[in-house]
Amino acid sequence: MSDSQVSVDKLVRVYIKMRTKGEAVVKAHDVELEQIENGMKQVKAALLEHCKANNVETVRTSEGLFYRTIKKRYWTNDWESMGKFVVEHNVPELFEKRLHQGNTQTFLEENPDLLPPGLNVDSEYSVTIRKA
Repeated sequence: MSDSQVSVDKLVRVYIKMRTKGEAVVKAHDVELEQIENGMKQVKAALLEHCKANNVETVRTSEGLFYRTIKKRYWTNDWESMGKFVVEHNVPELFEKRLHQGNTQTFLEENPDLLPPGLNVDSEYSVTIRKA
């Protein structure tokens, strides 16, 4: 076996070892990150519950401030009717591959008497946390 063959074998072995170690690090990181994200969701849920129970929108603490906001999401289950509506009212800006959230909200606010068939609206409170 030549010296260059040994070197190439060693490089392949080292590369595979490094790749395997990297995959293990990523997997461990993903597990730890998921645990952290789950914990953050639980804390946010508790803070949202605090806002609801105390009928407040913003809370300032010595550690920072948190506030809740409403996030709206628009969608349709009836694309055929929605397409006809968009054409009839000449509002193609409502479309992306999904409904364009901001344009849909603006359209509904500007046209309170027009409700596109098949439109669904979902509103939920969200909490934002800022460091002091």
